[in-house]
Amino acid sequence: MADELQLNSTSQSLLNQVAHYFQGDVQVQFIGTFKSGTVRHDQAQVIQNGQQLLVQVSDLTAPDFVVTHELLHLLMTLRGFPKIYFPLTTDDHQLDNQLQYFGTELFDIILHLVVYPEQRRHGLITPEIEAAYVRGVRQLITPEIGKLDNEMIKRLVVIIDALVLLGPTLGDYRSVFEQNFPMATAAAQHLYQKITAKPTDEPFQVRRNAVKLFKAFDDQMRTWKLAELHLTDFAMITSVFSKRQLQLQVKQVFKLYHSELKDKESGTRAVVGFALADDQNSLVLAGPSTPSAGRQFIQENYEKTVSELFNELKLPYLLRS
Repeated sequence: MADELQLNSTSQSLLNQVAHYFQGDVQVQFIGTFKSGTVRHDQAQVIQNGQQLLVQVSDLTAPDFVVTHELLHLLMTLRGFPKIYFPLTTDDHQLDNQLQYFGTELFDIILHLVVYPEQRRHGLITPEIEAAYVRGVRQLITPEIGKLDNEMIKRLVVIIDALVLLGPTLGDYRSVFEQNFPMATAAAQHLYQKITAKPTDEPFQVRRNAVKLFKAFDDQMRTWKLAELHLTDFAMITSVFSKRQLQLQVKQVFKLYHSELKDKESGTRAVVGFALADDQNSLVLAGPSTPSAGRQFIQENYEKTVSELFNELKLPYLLRS
């Protein structure tokens, strides 16, 4: 039975670590006996029900790789790494879903700069796993057709992640990528260099490199004359403050704008706070309905301390070590 499949000692150890930080019940459930022969990130999902976390695995090709991958993501969240949120809406459900998908994928690539090396250190990324991963890539994206098309965005996202797993030269699979995806591979290597120029070990570094990737990705979209994602506007990333910054006035740390996008909860035009340090959406408020009231609203919030505003909004933040 799939439920009786035994995880290796590394998976069990990570499971215990997650349970320790979560302070609840953490279980892994294998669904069925299907083996696709590929490794993909959609082969597992995490479901939380109160004090229980369930990691459900639907493909048994590489159970230890898939399970440890999900557990390491969970461990990073539980140990205080930034998260990505989507509190805004364009009023176009399909567009919202598209932006959320690509935003999550790009943010996860930055987390994979921590996750993949940790898996490799424990012997969980083997030549067999690399081969299954590349087969998964070939399922996710089609070969280029010699000119730019609508799939270039997805190709670029997938291949940046492949570079993080396989390394900057793509290992034994360089020819596969260069022959089938030459334009996307060249662009992905350029973006990979940007996000690996500085370490990604600490929460602040995760945020910094995520913002760097969002901006570089849109630069590439402009070069290709494709639609930009504008994730520095649409997505919100957990703020990482120094103790000093928490005591500063909001106007010293953020620029507040009355956005054209709406706050998802209230349905009103949002006031978005962009960090002065990196120009990334870092807080969202449900704004007043009129411009004049909006200006007054922004001014009132500018006078608060960062700590006061974040506590009022019940918005999580992280402290720099």
